[in-house]
Amino acid sequence: MSAMTPAGTTPYYYIPQPSQHPVMMAFGLLLVIYGAGQWVNGAGWAAWVLLAGLVVWLGVMYRWFSEAIHESESGLYSDRIDVSFRWSMSWFIFSEVMFFAAFFGALYWARVHALPMLGNLEHQLLWPDFKAIWPSAGGGVTASPAGTVEPFQTMGPWPLPTINTALLLTSGITLTIAHHALLAGNRGKTIAWMWITVLLGATFLVVQGYEYVHAYRDLNLKLSSGIFGSTFFMLTGFHGFHVFVGMLMLLFITLRLMKGHFTPKRHFGFEGAAWYWHFVDVVWLGLYFLVYWL
Repeated sequence: MSAMTPAGTTPYYYIPQPSQHPVMMAFGLLLVIYGAGQWVNGAGWAAWVLLAGLVVWLGVMYRWFSEAIHESESGLYSDRIDVSFRWSMSWFIFSEVMFFAAFFGALYWARVHALPMLGNLEHQLLWPDFKAIWPSAGGGVTASPAGTVEPFQTMGPWPLPTINTALLLTSGITLTIAHHALLAGNRGKTIAWMWITVLLGATFLVVQGYEYVHAYRDLNLKLSSGIFGSTFFMLTGFHGFHVFVGMLMLLFITLRLMKGHFTPKRHFGFEGAAWYWHFVDVVWLGLYFLVYWL
């Protein structure tokens, strides 16, 4: 226990005091999810609930990160803690892999199983005008026999998604350059390349925001545009949220670098953020191919 460790020495395994941060973080995320769900379903007041949840979430995250950084810089983290952080980050990224696997699985099931089944002979007796094609905007928009889905156009890979692909791939390269500079002890070069990486991530979000405006305004492609619209916005939207979170991680790491934190031998905070960012890059490549091209 850390309480039994003499002052000025690193404990074998640091155990912090009981904290309110986990429950407050869960409360903030509850507000975010509830507000977002109600806002999507037309409740105007839910936007304020979503905003309140984001404020709580960001506030708790700032305090929690600040305390962890203080503990690290105070010499309370030993090699055992470093191993724990590595395992924790690995399992966290694995849970994110399963999260996106569920949405990719929904896209696969709709295209390969549900759509052909709805177009078979048995269902033709119920919906004679139904066309079992993907996406449901084709075939004279007859993929919605009840008229519940408005006509829409799909989002192609050019130019916005391809631009975003180039931005994310480039950011992965700049992040790797920054990592090698940190390993070489060149802090100034590390900081410069980290700022470039953060800027590329922010640019990605701006381009995606413009893409959404274009989809709603010019293509009439909405979350309510059948299974295509729902899978498109759920996959790209959640990925955009992960880009936002990853960009915040990289921003905090860059600010810590400017304060003199991290050394060539001890910098898992940097490595953990880099792992997450590369995971976001890989997910986007799959999304870019399966959603925009196929």
